Amino acid sequence: MKWLKDDNGNKCSVEYFGSIEAAQKALDSLKNCKNCTNCSDCSHCSRCSRCSGCSGCFDCSGCSGCFDCSGCFDCSDCSDCSDCFDCFGCSGCYRCSGCSGCSDCSGCFDCSDCSDCSGCYRCSGCSGCYRCFDLKNQKPTETKPLEIPKIENIHTRILEAVSNTDALNMKDWHTCETTHCRAGWVVTLAGKEGAALEAFHNTPLAAHLIYKASSPHKVSMARFYESNTEAMADIKRMAELEAEGSKALEDHGALFKDEVVK
Repeated sequence: MKWLKDDNGNKCSVEYFGSIEAAQKALDSLKNCKNCTNCSDCSHCSRCSRCSGCSGCFDCSGCSGCFDCSGCFDCSDCSDCSDCFDCFGCSGCYRCSGCSGCSDCSGCFDCSDCSDCSGCYRCSGCSGCYRCFDLKNQKPTETKPLEIPKIENIHTRILEAVSNTDALNMKDWHTCETTHCRAGWVVTLAGKEGAALEAFHNTPLAAHLIYKASSPHKVSMARFYESNTEAMADIKRMAELEAEGSKALEDHGALFKDEVVK
């Protein structure tokens, strides 16, 4: 196996990434990481392997899209999580701690095998609960889970919004009615449903959930903490990906129509 290495002990395999160019690109994308293996687009991590888009993690494996996980340790196969540790197979978590086997939860502590919960503590096997404590196998009975709004062509809509003069300010979620950060624009364009989701969770998690529901092209919550320049570049990149996907569908539809006519 051929490895490309840098001065910080990071290494990327040509076989894993498919080519020397791809492996070098992945290696160059690591910022202030140390002793990581086959990772890409990460920053301030150490001893991780096969991760992407993460920040501040330690000894993790196969994770993606995590941000500011300075407390992360020995996690695996997680995605879009933040401040978690000792987790496995999680997805869509945010600022959780000591949880295991959970999915799509946020702000929970020391819970296990739960799903779609928020702000809970020491619960197990629950689903759709909010700010519960020490419960087992519970489900909400009084409130319905909030509907996650979808924004059609979300990446194009966001690009159009932030392209106006002084419309993007990544230093604050909402500066005024016409100026927001990337996440702020997502919940704003989602209207009343977006505002309700933001009030229930918080701005970054609400934006993440709307992105996830609206497009197959994932946007890590780490992107919500970038500079204006970095955010604008990625917003344009995602809009281009979305446009390419739409064109491919149109071409496929036209081809199918021609075949039917023939």
